[in-house]
Amino acid sequence: MAVTIQRTHTPVGDEAWQVTGHAAVRGLLDDDRLGRSHRTPETAARTGESALFGGPLGDFDTEFADHARMRALLQPHFSPRRMRALAPRVEELTTRLLDDLAEQGPPADLHAALAVPLPVLVICELLGVPYDDRDQFRAWTDDIGNTRDGARSQRALGELFAYGQELVARKRDEPGDDVLSRLCATGGMTDPEIAGLGMALLFAGHETTVVRIGMGALLLLSNPEQWQALVHDPGLVPNTVEEILRTATKSGGTGLPRYARTELEYDGAAIHTGDLVLLNLSSANHDPEVFPEPERVDVTRPAGPHLTFGHGARYCLGAPLARIELGAVFTQLPRRFPGLRLAVDPAEVRLREDTLTGGLVELPVRW
Repeated sequence: MAVTIQRTHTPVGDEAWQVTGHAAVRGLLDDDRLGRSHRTPETAARTGESALFGGPLGDFDTEFADHARMRALLQPHFSPRRMRALAPRVEELTTRLLDDLAEQGPPADLHAALAVPLPVLVICELLGVPYDDRDQFRAWTDDIGNTRDGARSQRALGELFAYGQELVARKRDEPGDDVLSRLCATGGMTDPEIAGLGMALLFAGHETTVVRIGMGALLLLSNPEQWQALVHDPGLVPNTVEEILRTATKSGGTGLPRYARTELEYDGAAIHTGDLVLLNLSSANHDPEVFPEPERVDVTRPAGPHLTFGHGARYCLGAPLARIELGAVFTQLPRRFPGLRLAVDPAEVRLREDTLTGGLVELPVRW
């Protein structure tokens, strides 16, 4: 039987446990013996220099209660009904961006033309963030996710939070039909809490989907037979979306960080209180016991239980929105540009190595 947990070192040299394999990762994702907080955060092992994601988050004593409270406040804003109501607008925005791409003509950068602007447009409308501010908050979110420069990440986090507080103050004076305005009206949260939560949603709600759209397109165009299968059979879109979600998890990353809240033993490993445990989603999503020939991109593969959105109590609230956006892109893109192809060799496509989420620098295409 393969070893599912072993000692490793993070990119900054700290010791950690690396967990691999679908069953192990799935089980520990929903194990309340692990959490995101740490009793003494200043001494905790770190995965990188990112101020928001490189180390512990939250209050050790109240973490689970805080998480349940925030999730309960957010759940109504990401309900199936609200997401279904948003779907036509996502389709409309996708069409507009593809119209612009067609007008521009080849060659083009699909990353800049579609993968970046669509999730940004959607999350701005959902939260009530001015789209005109996109360059500024994109720069902040890029810096916050920087895994190598702690000072840069900390500075950007402070600036994004200050921006969020200004937005909340504006929503108090001039509410709109958006999540930030509704959170202000709901009560039960302070303005700093709304600002912090809103800016976390801004980051999570666009950055990961930017990556999935870009990497998904790269995977399909690097496997032309898969692209053509999608071109000829639009019924494959749902499977394609799940295959992209499964395969486009960042490979080579450290994994989702968790900290042991107590002494525990797992698969023969004695994990001590406070130890850093890294849950490797990429490994889980490429487990051959769950996904036959896992390295092969296959748009006909039946949707399997990938763990891209997590599992259990921390399952991503934004999962339905991400699926709507990916579905819109990979329905319209093959229909509008059936002859789409990479303009460079796949090996020449540059990937981002300095950010938490990874993704592409650009995606040159022709048609």
